[in-house]
Amino acid sequence: MKTHLFISAFLFLSIFFIRPLFSMGTSPSGPTPLPPDEANALKQLETSPRHGEWVTVKAGNGDMVDTWVVYPERKDKAPVVIVIHEIYGLTDWARSVADRFAAAGFIALAPDFLSGKGPGGKGSSSISSDQVRDLIRSLDPYEINNRLDAVAQYGTSLAAATGKFGVVGFCWGGGISFSYATHNSSTLGAAVVYYGTSPETSLLSNISAPVLGLYGGDDARVNATIPEAEKELMRLNKRFEKELYDGAGHAFLRQLDGREGANLKAAEQAWPRTIFFLMHTIGK
Repeated sequence: MKTHLFISAFLFLSIFFIRPLFSMGTSPSGPTPLPPDEANALKQLETSPRHGEWVTVKAGNGDMVDTWVVYPERKDKAPVVIVIHEIYGLTDWARSVADRFAAAGFIALAPDFLSGKGPGGKGSSSISSDQVRDLIRSLDPYEINNRLDAVAQYGTSLAAATGKFGVVGFCWGGGISFSYATHNSSTLGAAVVYYGTSPETSLLSNISAPVLGLYGGDDARVNATIPEAEKELMRLNKRFEKELYDGAGHAFLRQLDGREGANLKAAEQAWPRTIFFLMHTIGK
């Protein structure tokens, strides 16, 4: 009888307390709202109570990476999240995502991987959307990883940082996030992949950080790369978690009004899953 009462009490708490905490995306500062859709990104940045600033990170050999940094409002040190932008470069939306990570208690850094690639040595904001995509596709993987290493070193060396960090990427950046996990097997604490393609199978043995993949169910191009990677990571006993959200398309976190509500539903599940994953891998 006592056993049954205990089980009943546990189920009650799971439904009415533990599960809501997970679904709301709780953080050290409380429930964390979704990032805005693309149309409302700039408004969020302009009204955010958090401190955001541009910094220039030295990546060696004269290379400089313009990076948007947002600090959480907390009294203790915070882990670091590096936000890897989409194929459209460092947009207001990508910076607003960094702001939401800061709202969840992380120091968030959003580097512009087109730094120095535009007219007059400028970055994403100086390049047309068509040119941005072409330039992104032509980036050297070595340069990308080198810049990520530099931004990670900068972020974890901040006086307000704990020294632990993770990467979160979207679209093109999702593939880069997954790929970076094969490059950095020593200091990377977690990688989150939003609808990004998987690395070559031969590289997966290099991964040591836990990886979380979040995908739209109607994104066949990206999703076709999942099974082989998942099979190999399972064989290697690597931690890989994934979710496919029925009816959602590519870029569902940015296009919240798309796919007749499926994108919003996916975002409402994926975002708190991301916060929960990062809190339990790189710290609160």
